[in-house]
Amino acid sequence: MPSSRPPAADGMVTLTRTTVAGRAKSRGRRHRGETLTKVLFVLPAAVAMVALFGYPVVKNLLMSLQDYGLKTFFTGVAPWVGLQNYSTVVTDKLFSDAMVNTALFTIGSISFQFAIGLGLALFFHKKFPLSGLLRSLLLLPWLLPLIVSSATWRSILEQDSGILNRSLMGLHLINDPVPWLNSPSVALIAVIGVNIWIGIPFNVTLLYSGLAEIPDELYEAGQLDGATGWRAFFYITWPNLRSVASVVLMLGVVYTIKVLDIILGLTGGGPANATQTLATQSYEKSFIDFKFGQGAALSNILIALSFLFAIFYLRGTRRAVDE
Repeated sequence: MPSSRPPAADGMVTLTRTTVAGRAKSRGRRHRGETLTKVLFVLPAAVAMVALFGYPVVKNLLMSLQDYGLKTFFTGVAPWVGLQNYSTVVTDKLFSDAMVNTALFTIGSISFQFAIGLGLALFFHKKFPLSGLLRSLLLLPWLLPLIVSSATWRSILEQDSGILNRSLMGLHLINDPVPWLNSPSVALIAVIGVNIWIGIPFNVTLLYSGLAEIPDELYEAGQLDGATGWRAFFYITWPNLRSVASVVLMLGVVYTIKVLDIILGLTGGGPANATQTLATQSYEKSFIDFKFGQGAALSNILIALSFLFAIFYLRGTRRAVDE
């Protein structure tokens, strides 16, 4: 049966299909062009990251699998030993002590930094005269170089001439000077205290920013329902600050777990390895014993722990964005 559609209609259909196909090809070329442009914009940053971060990490990983010592710098020879460096550092009697000290140092520092930082953030969130000036002064411990801060605190904590012991004895709170940096039972506590002092401004700054983002209308509505004081904190402040708090805690752990300058400046890992952490042990293996392979193995263990907490940090930031 012959088609009832006129030839002109067939021509129009063919023309329409040709036009649609041409537009699709044009869109495809435009899309590929946009994709290429995006790649070219990102490529320099990607190359920089690979060169500045990727290469050192890969090199450190390779060093941890080699017998990389001082003579390697002269001979260029670093025999392949596989996982022997990891086995050596993990079975070292100091490794377990360093792990425990790292955990105590991190948990103790983060707990008090966050608690004190949150308290100060809530305090400065209330408007009062000179609040801006006091907040600026609070940033000084964070702005000072760590080695300067540790040297200052070392003089403060000196057993015989330190101002802390002299003040405590002057107030008759102690009878004999406390060996803050010379006693294995006290040194770690002193180092944690100094690190808390240094980390408080970081917590205050981020938590104060989180508090500033909470609308005042929520507190006004809460007052009508009787949510004041601690009730306002638990039912309004904390739920809205929780996402920021999770980021602060995760960042704090990642930063604290690899602290080196403060411990080296105060105790150098002593006395009797009482303040030895994974970071200080890695430093000693590399730059005191010149066993760079073992030092790299310890640093890779530290990187793995930091990467684990970084995963929690990324999840925390994603949850904060979703909320």
